[in-house]
Amino acid sequence: MNKSSSERSLYIESDDEENDTEKLVVRGDGYDTDSSDSFSHGSPNHSKHPSSYNTSWPQSYRQSIDMYSSVASPNIGFLGTPNLSRLSSSYLSSSLQRRHTPEILTSLIKPLLPTKKEPSSPPQQQQVLPPPAPTKRVPSQKALAEQKPAKISHEVPLSRQCSFGQAVLNGMNVMCGVGILSTPFAIKEGGWMGIFVLIAFALIALYTGILLRDCLDSEPGLQTYPDIGQAAFGTIGRFAISIILYVELYACCVEFIILEGDNLSSLFPGAHLNLAGLQLNSHQLFAVVATLAVLPTVWLRDLSILSYISAGGVISSMLVVLCLFWVGVVDQVGLQYKPHALNLSSLPVAIGLYGYCYSGHAVFPNIYTSMKKPSQFPVVLITSFAICTAMYAGVAFMGYSMFGESIVSQFTLNMPHQLTASKIAVWTTVVNPFTKYALTLSPVALSLEELIPSMHLKSYFIAILIRTALVVSTLLVALSVPFFGLVMALIGSLLTMLVTMILPCACYLSIVRRKVTIFQVLLCILILVIGIISSVVGTYTAVAGIIRSMC
Repeated sequence: MNKSSSERSLYIESDDEENDTEKLVVRGDGYDTDSSDSFSHGSPNHSKHPSSYNTSWPQSYRQSIDMYSSVASPNIGFLGTPNLSRLSSSYLSSSLQRRHTPEILTSLIKPLLPTKKEPSSPPQQQQVLPPPAPTKRVPSQKALAEQKPAKISHEVPLSRQCSFGQAVLNGMNVMCGVGILSTPFAIKEGGWMGIFVLIAFALIALYTGILLRDCLDSEPGLQTYPDIGQAAFGTIGRFAISIILYVELYACCVEFIILEGDNLSSLFPGAHLNLAGLQLNSHQLFAVVATLAVLPTVWLRDLSILSYISAGGVISSMLVVLCLFWVGVVDQVGLQYKPHALNLSSLPVAIGLYGYCYSGHAVFPNIYTSMKKPSQFPVVLITSFAICTAMYAGVAFMGYSMFGESIVSQFTLNMPHQLTASKIAVWTTVVNPFTKYALTLSPVALSLEELIPSMHLKSYFIAILIRTALVVSTLLVALSVPFFGLVMALIGSLLTMLVTMILPCACYLSIVRRKVTIFQVLLCILILVIGIISSVVGTYTAVAGIIRSMC
């Protein structure tokens, strides 16, 4: 009780017989105010109360995905403040004991502070810490919104921070990743008419993103994709959606390792290792080296710095695209190839690759619930999808026009390595996954750590063992199936189709079935049919291609 109460605001949840919660803000001046008034304008109901759905596994989803997608607006004003301790204790041993959710932590601190108001009592009798010469005043809505709640490991932000521009960048950062490297390869596999598949997927993904928004607004307490699954199909739906999302994140980490091995081996093709009868070629060697390089970052508990760095993923993608156009136009590699109109035999591979490009729906609910003005969310999606789709289409045609049928699954591998722009593109591609790997794998690791019995909560060795095992397993999978394009097509067909098309429509029809129109029902059914057919055909083709490549 020696800490100054002016440094932070404590959010306390009071018990009620009807489970109605009232948030009291214990202000630095010693007076209690009802925080529901300060957040009641311009926000959906689910932002007022702690999530009633965040009581089942995975409880760490919200915070870990926020960090993964850089949802919270960057705030570098931590130097000289109490938040500095978060940096000095960022490794596993610093905060493993803080794995509880806000609801659990609230219940732990509740006995230390008064939880009920006496109607006839003056404000001075409710002070937690008697302040010197308090001055009673009614705080403005803006002042309360600017107050920062105390940071706890898996705490859900209680105030909205993201502006329109930040939300657009977050959406682009999630979608515009390594998938852009394979769009020229998708043109080769599906023909130039396959670009209409890309545009169709963009429109469908945009619509299903808005459906997720409608699901969040359907009732208070919904904040994440697993929450939506629980509201639609109960606990089983929450578990199923969570597992699908975590498998997708895990598969993306496998892709990172394959990407590192491919690009580094193209830079140093003669590298190899012979040690005690163990022979590693350049691809295998650099996959191992990349894994060893990212392993320490996975042991970090506080990934906020990595989150801010990885937010530059949009800039990295644009830089790689700019280098491609520079090589083609300025360095005069030339645009000499014209793609085929349609290639039906390998079109399913292109479908999986295009589907992977729109795998951001796991984060869209977090972006929506973090916005200052949630009404702008549809415009945020339209802007993000328009920019990303234009980049995908431009790179697809440019890459194929430059390299033709010789294009491989990553256009950086086709770029002439003697050119400066090519070196910049390759090294940017190599460096970017190092900042994203830990952020991508962290949600998976935290979800598994939740399953540790309470008696082992402070066993740092177990948590490190889980994270190390996950990293090593991604390396083994990457070495077993080192086919970047086919693995991406498999992820896009099997997992992204579920997350982007099938599950949003199924959840929407289940949650708001009494309010939907006939047109909405028919449109959702159409999307479900498209998603299921694309998933089945694309998955079969990708798996068959992987088996043929391994034989």
